[in-house]
Amino acid sequence: MTALATGLSGGPQAFHDQVSADLAAEFRTVPPSTVDRCVADAWACAEHLGVEATPEVVERVAREHLLALVNSAPPPRSPR
Repeated sequence: MTALATGLSGGPQAFHDQVSADLAAEFRTVPPSTVDRCVADAWACAEHLGVEATPEVVERVAREHLLALVNSAPPPRSPR
């Protein structure tokens, strides 16, 4: 597991970009656009629920969603 994004300078877009990059590196089998969308969704959900959307919170929520995505994928088919 990668370290949580901490000590980032810049606004929300910089946080979003860094969290997306960290998670894309961790979940190499998931397309970067999917990781980016997952981070954006986690950020929006936190704000909607009234939770402070810190990079740490967003990264944890997005990681759980990505883990569910990866673990729910069907196994590869064996060649015939």
